[in-house]
Amino acid sequence: MKQFKGRVIAAGEFEGEAIVSHGGVNTLATFQKSAMANKKEVVASDQNNPDLFGKNITGRALCLPITIGSTTGGLVIQTVCSMKINPKCFLFSEHIDSLAASGIVLARIWEDSDVIAVDNLGKEFLECVKTGDRVRVAQDGTVTVLSD
Repeated sequence: MKQFKGRVIAAGEFEGEAIVSHGGVNTLATFQKSAMANKKEVVASDQNNPDLFGKNITGRALCLPITIGSTTGGLVIQTVCSMKINPKCFLFSEHIDSLAASGIVLARIWEDSDVIAVDNLGKEFLECVKTGDRVRVAQDGTVTVLSD
């Protein structure tokens, strides 16, 4: 068990499965295919991200350094949150980027989403957490990796 303290962007509590990307996550490439097909879950469709490609990320803690890609990134996050097929948490090892932050904040305000976001968890966070690990997120931005 290891704990990390980050900065709260969108508070909430969660305990569940982590899915980890060691590279930046292209939100458009990852989420668009499932969203446009009106699927009940997001199966990551970014072929350039071997950590996530083909994996269900709905309802999980998405652990990532940062999001990358298209300027539509915030809108894509807001859209999957409105469809209730989003990751439950976005746990960033680095500072959250402005596009991800805008999508998460808009989803919380306009879509009444309970999506959680914590950033600045540090490089060691992504070195510690593995896909399939259980993580616990507290309101104050403390993230505990329960299995490592």
